Amino acid sequence: QVQLVESGGGLVQAGGSLRLSCAASGRTISGDAMGWFRQAPGKEREFVAAISWSGSNTYYTDSVKGRFTISRDNAKNTVYLRMNSLKPEDTAVYYCASSSSTSLPRTRNEYGAWGQGTQVTVSS
Repeated sequence: QVQLVESGGGLVQAGGSLRLSCAASGRTISGDAMGWFRQAPGKEREFVAAISWSGSNTYYTDSVKGRFTISRDNAKNTVYLRMNSLKPEDTAVYYCASSSSTSLPRTRNEYGAWGQGTQVTVSS
């Protein structure tokens, strides 16, 4: 059973940057596709980005393309989400998740393990 712990969230002004980390323990995630989701108050959890097990393929939801970058370091069993040019509408709790899928999963039910989330608040 893998455990995922997110960190790096916080309060930032619009236009600022943050880097989220997702540290895995319990087993290696080097063979897993990994994803980031977010959930704003009163809204459903939505897909943000996914990365293949090797890191060679990535996918982003349209609203973050060109601003967010997902990456991974399999040696450290860690996945990252670099967020630049942050907007108030990016405010949410951000979750990382792991999937045994060989593609780039984009729906919640394709992911089997989740972290507890980290809050990102972007002020205007």
